[in-house]
Amino acid sequence: MPSDSSASSPASREVQSRILEAFNFRHACKLFDPQRKVGEDEFNTLLQTARLSPSSFGMEPWQLLVIQTPEKRELFRDFLWGANGASYGTTGQLGTASHFCIFLAHTGATMKHHSDYLQKHLQEIKQLPQEVIEFYNGAYQKFQEHDFHIENDRHIVDWSARQAYIALANMMTAAALMHIDSCPIEGFEMDSTCAVLQEHFGIDPERLQPVVMVAFGYRAADPAFPKTRRDMADIVTWA
Repeated sequence: MPSDSSASSPASREVQSRILEAFNFRHACKLFDPQRKVGEDEFNTLLQTARLSPSSFGMEPWQLLVIQTPEKRELFRDFLWGANGASYGTTGQLGTASHFCIFLAHTGATMKHHSDYLQKHLQEIKQLPQEVIEFYNGAYQKFQEHDFHIENDRHIVDWSARQAYIALANMMTAAALMHIDSCPIEGFEMDSTCAVLQEHFGIDPERLQPVVMVAFGYRAADPAFPKTRRDMADIVTWA
């Protein structure tokens, strides 16, 4: 590791300590205390960290569905194996989390270069002048077709999902800093999930597809095993 002659200030060291404490506190919580709920102000802060997260070209290619009604959560139980608690003999995150969220990735219907949706986003959200919008359109088309070879709808959904994961990570980090537990969830059957989202939530799978879920709340018990990670030397290369 390169040496650095500058010393951190006491305030900086305190922030660093809080950050590392939060990351050591965080774990993939499999069962929450159903009696403890995340406060409205606290959850709104988590939502703001997602909203303020960066995304490629600033296109914000994801939506967030927060499912609070127990009856609606149960619609996913049979095929949401990563959160139904079946492996542990519990109701899982689905049944105990204070807040349960699904990240939905935009598809090629909205995120293909020059789409009507993107033109509206550039005009009304980013409020760019027309000459800058034309530059964006050209640069974004080159990015999709040449630089990253984003050539079909699956590629676009995968790209949108990568942007959603940035927001997901920021929400989980903010939660840990507030000593709120979380668990990211990819264990679900895609086709069944899309069908329920379309039938019961009015979500068009041609425009939005689920990519990851996340539960928030307060742990029912401390983790059964200590946190394990590879050594720094195994994951970082300095050049």
